[in-house]
Amino acid sequence: MTAFRDFNFKLLVIEKLMYWDETLPPAFSLREHMRAHGVDDLDTYVEDNELEYTVLDEARAYFQELEIPADLLATVEELTFDGGHQVFMECAPVWDGEDDLFDVRSLDDLDLLPNLKLFTGGRALEHMIPGSLERLAARGIAARC
Repeated sequence: MTAFRDFNFKLLVIEKLMYWDETLPPAFSLREHMRAHGVDDLDTYVEDNELEYTVLDEARAYFQELEIPADLLATVEELTFDGGHQVFMECAPVWDGEDDLFDVRSLDDLDLLPNLKLFTGGRALEHMIPGSLERLAARGIAARC
């Protein structure tokens, strides 16, 4: 089992594999998941339960438990940090992008991506983890701001 240490870093990998490359099916839909559990209006559910600025437990559980095989991780050559990622919307459907909910806190999981060559969103990453651009460069990973 491949274990990620940083949940938000794992979400970047999931974005790439599940929603961009479509190589990690099926694409998770929180709305469909919640509908299957009796929640017809997800936005109202989130607001009524004051969950606007959190990752919903159902999404967190799904993505934490999601297994990503090492051979699939080896296909990741580029990661992007962008507040508009689909995976973020599946975790926090009314999130406005104005806080640090999805900030990457650690680069320890870089070891899981042996073929990573490019990280897009370097300026944001450097803000989240000072010195991160130097760490990427030391591994031969280019950063695009």
